[in-house]
Amino acid sequence: MHKQPVGPVLVVIAHGSRDPRHAATVHALVRRVRSLRPGLRVETGFLDFNIPSVQGVLESLAAEGVRDVVALPLLLTRAFHAKADIPAVLRDAPRHLRIRQAEVLGPSPLLLSALERRLYEAGLTPADKSSTGVVLASAGSTDPEAIAVIADIAREWRHTGWCAVRPAFASAALPRTEDAVRELRALGCSKVAVAPYVLAPGFLPDRIARGSAEADVLADVLGPAPEVARLLLRRYEEQVAAVRVPLAGRAAVSA
Repeated sequence: MHKQPVGPVLVVIAHGSRDPRHAATVHALVRRVRSLRPGLRVETGFLDFNIPSVQGVLESLAAEGVRDVVALPLLLTRAFHAKADIPAVLRDAPRHLRIRQAEVLGPSPLLLSALERRLYEAGLTPADKSSTGVVLASAGSTDPEAIAVIADIAREWRHTGWCAVRPAFASAALPRTEDAVRELRALGCSKVAVAPYVLAPGFLPDRIARGSAEADVLADVLGPAPEVARLLLRRYEEQVAAVRVPLAGRAAVSA
């Protein structure tokens, strides 16, 4: 038996992958979120490949009598999954659930802090910043908005003291990681580091790693970094604060 949750149940919605490292990383992140907020019930559902499915989680919650849910996309940008896939799944949820879709995680200063954490864990120090060029390597998207956001993040991050920061994409857009590494070498940066702007291991992160062969440093994926866990809670709290009055009728699916 679950204790009565304080506030709406948080349902973290992950993409899913055939790579077992993906689900393991997602679960590690969710465990950290639970440790930060013991009174909050947090469940995990996957869009594809892994169980439990999002639909299965929502049906189980409804069967228990849960009424209020905040659905949080475990995504860094507002691309197709956030705009289409997840709202479609939530529309098919049990009718009496009141569901609010939280914002995606990025962009956020907390993610920049997590990226730097991973770079320092990989061997860099704050003293290296001014001489190090960084490749902000994302999975990529066909959504122009998502691509523009990555470019904006790279520009913002450059202003924190790095020699240079260049965006790169593992799919659907250019440049690739290896091309961005070479560009930073040509700029004269003493070191080149690759910071994967991805949450969990899988096919595209592996492609980023292969493209980092000529870099000096390859950071780990963001995974269960403390800053990412805090950001999940922040997105949850923002959505709860945005709707203080009871929702009428069918679930409100909003972003």
